[in-house]
Amino acid sequence: MKNMNYLEFKFVIEPPQPASEILIAELGLAGFESFVENEDGITAYIPAEEYEAETMSGIHILQSPEFDISFTQTEIEQVNWNVEWEKNFHPIIVNEECGVRAPFHPKPDVTYDIVIEPKMSFGTGHHATTHMMIEFLLKYDLKDKKVLDMGCGTGVLAIVAEKKGAREVDAIDIDNWCYQNTLENMERNECSKILVFEGAAELLEGRIYDIIIANINRNILLGDMETYNRSLNSGGGLYLSGFYAKDIPAIREECERLGLEYSDYTERDEWVALRFLKA
Repeated sequence: MKNMNYLEFKFVIEPPQPASEILIAELGLAGFESFVENEDGITAYIPAEEYEAETMSGIHILQSPEFDISFTQTEIEQVNWNVEWEKNFHPIIVNEECGVRAPFHPKPDVTYDIVIEPKMSFGTGHHATTHMMIEFLLKYDLKDKKVLDMGCGTGVLAIVAEKKGAREVDAIDIDNWCYQNTLENMERNECSKILVFEGAAELLEGRIYDIIIANINRNILLGDMETYNRSLNSGGGLYLSGFYAKDIPAIREECERLGLEYSDYTERDEWVALRFLKA
């Protein structure tokens, strides 16, 4: 079998999120095979023989006025993806209570040991939004609750919810990579109460939850807020992240318009997470 050369694209993105997540999804559909998230953007790889000059013209976020995205391209020898991935993935501990690690990391001394292999999906716990959502799940009672993880990515939040005692968890993502990755990580963590679905907010029709977790982005949250509200039990909690502090007024205004009561807030690296309650 001949060695296959790859093209390495280094993207510098301002601001990095949620553009990095969207860019990874678009590049994946265009044939890119592996990604590494960096502080200032992402590095993406595609087999040289599969790349065509017009590929980038189909990546819509590159034309978005909301983000400043530049990239450089280099041809490299065949890459050992496992080595590259392992160099860039480090275990984290949230509140000394929950660890998120890769399969090759040693098991930490924590109450909840979560093993995640993210592949092309978003959500290892390293990003501020995922970290804050895990903090919310650790802080509040999930025992015997029915939980929705909307935009589940790797499934890490759904897995934490089951470990915290949720009786049922639905994990939903519009991206097939995320759907497949959540199934794998669910099995890896011996979860039995999570159902995984591929799709968007229309899947919530007729479903009711005690807690809804939505770590997506501002515009999608605002567009789907009425659906979340309809799908939330009286007394239930809505946990939101994926946006900046400057977006709080718009998010809060829409939630309060629907009768949801602001309950809690946390901030990390300029990102925020909010909790609302339904009367």
